Amino acid sequence: MLKQLKCLLTKPSHHHHSFAHPLCNETVADTFSILCWNVHKNNDNFSFKHYIETFTEKKPVDFLLFQEADFKRDTALNLSPVSYHAAANLQKDATFYGVLTASRCATIDAIPFHSQGKELLFGPRKSLLLTKHIFCDGSPLLILNVHAINFRENRQYRKELEQINRIIDSYQGAMIVAGDFNSWNTHRMQELQKKMAHLDFTAVPFSHNDKVKSFMKNHLDLIFYRGIELLEYSIERNHRLSDHHPLFARFSYKPK
Repeated sequence: MLKQLKCLLTKPSHHHHSFAHPLCNETVADTFSILCWNVHKNNDNFSFKHYIETFTEKKPVDFLLFQEADFKRDTALNLSPVSYHAAANLQKDATFYGVLTASRCATIDAIPFHSQGKELLFGPRKSLLLTKHIFCDGSPLLILNVHAINFRENRQYRKELEQINRIIDSYQGAMIVAGDFNSWNTHRMQELQKKMAHLDFTAVPFSHNDKVKSFMKNHLDLIFYRGIELLEYSIERNHRLSDHHPLFARFSYKPK
């Protein structure tokens, strides 16, 4: 019982965490890939490290977008060689939890955000992270890693989408918005699709047969993109690390 109670003694954290690996590239390649995954706090163990290393041997990955990641204060991940930025929404002892974007290229800028509302009114806020990277021609690539609010009414979810709109509305170039959107009912999904279409984003077309984490046939995990071309996408199911499956997508960028 005491152990269970201790697990509840988490506190919100507004810390922005980062670690720069010296072997990272300075720019994003014109062809690059991402792996987006709600890792259910399992990214800091040997099984996870082995899974990622085995996967990237088959399909190289340039960006890792994790939700519900755990990490320590500004220390290296057990994945190498990657740099990362993270936005924490929970802290337990010396461990933080939140969204984390790791990359094999440099991050020019990173801005953490918290959701406007709290889970169940008195729970933690969710976290979002905007990172900026540069292509070889100097053009920016922005990536917004999202873990959307879950246990709230549709009205609050709409407010969270408005926050996403404010974060990305002023930028018109190449961009990826991806993560766990908790779009588990028809109203949420329609609002999300409407908002992203208005901002000229396209969703990676995972089908219902792809076993994306869903509720009532509504996908929770999604990847939206703009200003780049989708070359390949897949979902990986051969793991026992999370109740979500990792989404893989490969893109190309045409230099100006």
